[in-house]
Amino acid sequence: MAPPVTQFELAQPPNDAISALAFAPDSPSRLLAASWDKNVYLYDTLQGSGGDGAHGTLVRTFEHRAPVMDVCFGADGGEAFTAGMDWQVRRVDLATGEQTTLSKHAAPVRRVVYSREHSLLISASWDGTLHVHAPGNRSLAPLAVPLPGKPHAMAASPSKVIVAMTSRLVHIYDLSALSDALASSSPEPPQPWQQRESSLKFLTRAVAAMPSDAGYATSSIEGRVAVEWFDASAESQARKYAFKCHRQPSSADGADVVYPVNALAFHPVHGSTFASGGGDATVALWDAEAKRRMKVYQKFADSVAALAFSADGRYLAVGVCPGFETGMENYAGEGRARIFVRELGENEALPKGKGK
Repeated sequence: MAPPVTQFELAQPPNDAISALAFAPDSPSRLLAASWDKNVYLYDTLQGSGGDGAHGTLVRTFEHRAPVMDVCFGADGGEAFTAGMDWQVRRVDLATGEQTTLSKHAAPVRRVVYSREHSLLISASWDGTLHVHAPGNRSLAPLAVPLPGKPHAMAASPSKVIVAMTSRLVHIYDLSALSDALASSSPEPPQPWQQRESSLKFLTRAVAAMPSDAGYATSSIEGRVAVEWFDASAESQARKYAFKCHRQPSSADGADVVYPVNALAFHPVHGSTFASGGGDATVALWDAEAKRRMKVYQKFADSVAALAFSADGRYLAVGVCPGFETGMENYAGEGRARIFVRELGENEALPKGKGK
């Protein structure tokens, strides 16, 4: 009997570059993909398979007026929120397709994150603000929080939201404080819980929060990842570290060719494990506690743009499309976007020495 397929490609991928992937909180097979082709795609990754070897079913597409920069699920698998190049933050009813504008920024919206613990949606825009929304209480107007720089990456842990900006600025906000400020309609925007300078010297490309609520990882355009802890004590801060990754030796002189690390995702069950995806077309698994690389997967045809683990940790979705690493003046991602789903082996993401 043939061994089960551990990695498969989804049928009917987006037509242009993939900006984000997200698995539903209540289903290991319900996957959203946001794309520069102005659509959000909803897949059932485990239903059906195409004759050409592709798997999964495209359940529905949700057309937007402009490229979609980010997408996340809401309280359950029935709703999603999107960040648009048209400055809008939208709620999408995935059953009916109905779209509702929650707020409008003054520039494109780069990121959206939803906190199930606090029932909050937070959007980060290139207008230099966060908007904090309570989607379940539309009577509350969104709270605007000014930022000192242009946000490029954002992630939420159970109690915090991390915002990485230009000029190496990192602000960490307490979600309870944001919730209180929104409910009280306070005229004074809440201050960050912590303000930090990034451990990385170059522009932050991605940030991911540890599910344990202990800290986070960031990555840069210069082939590096940093791991940090929230605890401000000297002992905890001494644990933070950064390392080089997603670099390939040049065939010409053997020197490293440095690629951006475009995507990060922590494993929801084995919370010390995280995945990184880079412009070198590879995905790697890392153990944040042990400071070691666990695995590098087979190289893809193009740059890795987005990553997402399913809520049960069994599946890793990988969005692949051309990046700008080759210096293409006339960028053409059309027809080259692909989404792969890897079924992880029982101990594939288990940190060494942890055992079952």
